[in-house]
Amino acid sequence: MQNVAEINQIKSDKIQWVTIFFVTTFHILAIGALFTFSWSNLLAAVITWWIAGSWGIGMGYHRLLTHRGFKTSKAVEYFLSFCGTLGLQSGAINWVTTHRMHHAFTETDKDPHSPHNGTYWSHMGWIFRGTAQNQDEATQLRYSPDLVKDKVHVFMSNYYYVTPIIAAVILYAIGGFPMVLWGIFLRQVIGWHSTWLVNSATHLWGSRRFDTRDDSRNNGLIAALTFGEGWHNNHHAHPRSAKHGLTWYEFDVNWVQLKLMEKLGLITDLYGYEIEKEIQGEPFQETA
Repeated sequence: MQNVAEINQIKSDKIQWVTIFFVTTFHILAIGALFTFSWSNLLAAVITWWIAGSWGIGMGYHRLLTHRGFKTSKAVEYFLSFCGTLGLQSGAINWVTTHRMHHAFTETDKDPHSPHNGTYWSHMGWIFRGTAQNQDEATQLRYSPDLVKDKVHVFMSNYYYVTPIIAAVILYAIGGFPMVLWGIFLRQVIGWHSTWLVNSATHLWGSRRFDTRDDSRNNGLIAALTFGEGWHNNHHAHPRSAKHGLTWYEFDVNWVQLKLMEKLGLITDLYGYEIEKEIQGEPFQETA
């Protein structure tokens, strides 16, 4: 029988051929989209990019499900998670599990996408080898027990790839295949690389407000591409905070939307206002 070390080595060496195939295909079709420009196609890409990247990944998967930076009804939680499936970054359970592991073991050998293993690895190489985001049940249960026990999240996580298919059918009915190229493939490639830049570039380039135990950095360009997720040093210093941009020039689109949702009564217990007070003079204390 193989021992644990041998099994782990096999996992780390496994090549994710299905992922490689689809990522390559999406990139090829994204290039094709550039030859079919129209304002309606651009609008389709912007709308789906906003829904997937901001409502889904940033506000849903990240600030709500991973860090519980605010509270909301199950209906809103499921809606944001549904938007996240449009981003094709795996289902919420695998995404949250991977990100919680990243925070627990930042820049160590147990970090799923540590920049210490190379810029390419932290950017996208990690999704092509080893477990990638295909975490086993034991790992999911350890890091995301709150989601594993929720049958709706389990269902959406198992069938997350269906949402882009439905969106493609709708876009095809509205604007034909060129709109699908823009609203699905080009938008998806931009969304992927934007998220991957948070994993790679914001641990390499930018400014540091807080002396965290990792190399996380604030990067305004990446924040612009990810609706505020690029203020990464702020985030690693205060992981639970739903507010990532901490000064007037650190514009955080996701935080602005969350405050609007709070005013509309859609969410409560929005955590982040406390951080503004802390940076105005109180000593820094890293949170878990």
